Amino acid sequence: MGCALNCTYCYIHGSVYGGEETSVLQVKTNAPEVLYKQLKNRARKGEYGFIGLGSSTDPYPPMEKELEITRELLKIIYRFKFPVNVNTKSTLILRDMELLKKIDEKAVLPKRFQGKLDHGMIVSFSFSTVDPVLVDIFEPGASTVEERFGAMKKFSDEGFLVGANLMPVLPFLSDSEEHLDEAIGKIKEYGANFVLVAGLTLFGDKPKDCKVRYYKILEEYFPEVLEKTKRMFKDSFAPSRDYQAVLHKRSERICRKYDIKSKII
Repeated sequence: MGCALNCTYCYIHGSVYGGEETSVLQVKTNAPEVLYKQLKNRARKGEYGFIGLGSSTDPYPPMEKELEITRELLKIIYRFKFPVNVNTKSTLILRDMELLKKIDEKAVLPKRFQGKLDHGMIVSFSFSTVDPVLVDIFEPGASTVEERFGAMKKFSDEGFLVGANLMPVLPFLSDSEEHLDEAIGKIKEYGANFVLVAGLTLFGDKPKDCKVRYYKILEEYFPEVLEKTKRMFKDSFAPSRDYQAVLHKRSERICRKYDIKSKII
């Protein structure tokens, strides 16, 4: 459990979702065995649905290169013909391209997606910013923006359904018209079919909780936005509905400009 990419803003940090964080990552070595039993049962009943890899922790941490647990999970997913959406900040996903192609071709789509979606494999790359300075500060363990875009282009060139999760957008740092225009423009340029945009959430008041960690980073690197950010979140985990509405309208407008979808379907 935990994530080696160590993104400062990530909600898995601290007490809210993952319990008290430790300095040692815990590996779920029995994950393939558990998944095999679950999918075998579901497939027998014809209960197919998209599997999401990377919704909380990245499925391609550095240790995956040796452990290959994610690769084993993908083999099981392929065996039982389940569709999957992989979300990552790592170029290690390129290692599994041929296996992902097989999943894309063989997966059984849920009935509600049949006729609306013609891919059983969705490859999503995650960004909070395309500014390399911000990436170094907030996403120290992730592949660089250039590396992620390069991997995105390779998957796009191979005919995959490829997208970007531009989330969380960082208030006062990566949420401006100019920054979003640059980010969405590049995402389109490198072959993405869609981009999903969402704002930042911050939780907790303990030293290892993401809200406390995030504020410390702002205090060190961007003190000019610290108080504004604190006022934005106050006692909440998310910005106001007004802020979110403005962010949504801004991102939708830019998506139309670059002719890229703001949703998968």
